[in-house]
Amino acid sequence: MLRCLSGTGCTRFLEGHKSTCYFLLLVLVYLIYLVLGAVIFSLVELPNEDLLRQDLTTTKQQFLQDNQCLSEERLEAFLAKALEASNYGVSVLNESATNWNWDFTSSLFFASTVLSTTGYGHTVPLSDEGKAFCILYSVVGIPFTLLFFTAVVQRIMVFSTRRPVAYVHRRWGLSRSMVAGVHACLLAAIALGCFFVIPATVFSVLEDDWNFLESFYFCFISLSTIGLGDYVPGEGHNQRFRQLYKVGITVYLILGLIAMLVVLETFCELKQLKQLRKIFYIKKEKSEDCLNILDHDHLAFSSVSDQNTPARESKTDLFADSVPVTPDD
Repeated sequence: MLRCLSGTGCTRFLEGHKSTCYFLLLVLVYLIYLVLGAVIFSLVELPNEDLLRQDLTTTKQQFLQDNQCLSEERLEAFLAKALEASNYGVSVLNESATNWNWDFTSSLFFASTVLSTTGYGHTVPLSDEGKAFCILYSVVGIPFTLLFFTAVVQRIMVFSTRRPVAYVHRRWGLSRSMVAGVHACLLAAIALGCFFVIPATVFSVLEDDWNFLESFYFCFISLSTIGLGDYVPGEGHNQRFRQLYKVGITVYLILGLIAMLVVLETFCELKQLKQLRKIFYIKKEKSEDCLNILDHDHLAFSSVSDQNTPARESKTDLFADSVPVTPDD
């Protein structure tokens, strides 16, 4: 009896030690990846920044030579004021004078970027009242948006993923894991075309200064909620139907984020990825598994079966709980 308990305890200790080693390896790889990105960005972008600085300095010196009545101090003061206004989305250029940042459609677009945590940063509240309201609006709105997206994606997943995979599995008797993998790749390809390639083509036509790469870059930065803000549509001075265009971009942003979450959840439910995640997770006790079963929710990116045994996984395989199997099947 003592030998059995000792063996069980030893096995648990080794499993926990192995999980810890894998976790430390994961941390190390992530830090290396982070540093690698910083090195590559620095090597690629630093020379371009240096050229831009030199060009700007040359232009400034040439301007002072052509306008000797203007002192460098006064020019510096004007440029500082212009840059400060630009940080708040207000430009001194005449061509931008008709583009208001806080009309209804622009404010609607701003609200969608705040609630989706995209946050381009091209437009920010000017007043203290606006900043205070933005804080309160975000505190309530961001969790509400997550709840909204979760509820929508949970329902879409039934029709876009679980039922089609279960139907093909029952109809042709193919491996459920293989069907789920092929379906996930197909769904990702459809999302890529509908929310990246096609919109990028549209943006490259509607935006005068954007090529296809820049448009595709905007779509990716937006739907990944990175939101750098270097490219924002509808800001051109000659933009036709700007109000309608802003509303269309808002709708695109919301639908695109939902589509990305559907694709992400589909991949997270793949059996292969579940097994990969289990390598880095701490194994839960049985009591915790029971609580997890009661509290489990879709879009958790870590399903209950992640912590179950292989035998149990065979009984509750991928998507099996979504579509009942009738005797005729």
